[in-house]
Amino acid sequence: MQGAAEIVETEEAIVDAFSMLDDWTERYQYIIDLGRKLPEFPEDWKTEENRLHGCQSQVWMVPEFDAGRLRFHATSDSAIVAGLIALLLKVYSERNPADILASPPEFVSAIHLGEHLSPTRSNGLGAMIQRIQALAADYEGKS
Repeated sequence: MQGAAEIVETEEAIVDAFSMLDDWTERYQYIIDLGRKLPEFPEDWKTEENRLHGCQSQVWMVPEFDAGRLRFHATSDSAIVAGLIALLLKVYSERNPADILASPPEFVSAIHLGEHLSPTRSNGLGAMIQRIQALAADYEGKS
């Protein structure tokens, strides 16, 4: 389960990064900065088919499966949501579907993210996690 261990290491690095920030103003700024660093998302991918429902903001996610690994491309029209996407992609993109399914997003509770997001953003984060897990389930066992 080496891949799942890599996910845990990535989550631990996120928790460590957040622990170095003094307060939630700094943490929000860090999240926004992560979102600004997301790779370009082609405009022609912003279709209804790729739009994630359950988020107040506009969120689009496109999976790519290659060599047994899932790669996620995603973006949002909201700076904070784009940062949340960046965190999720750090943890789950370029991973084996079985490892994704075996690794719940422990970092979310470890950094108390749910407590510091509005209810609608918290619901959106949950919807993004569910989508990633659903896609991993769809691709599990495929090569």
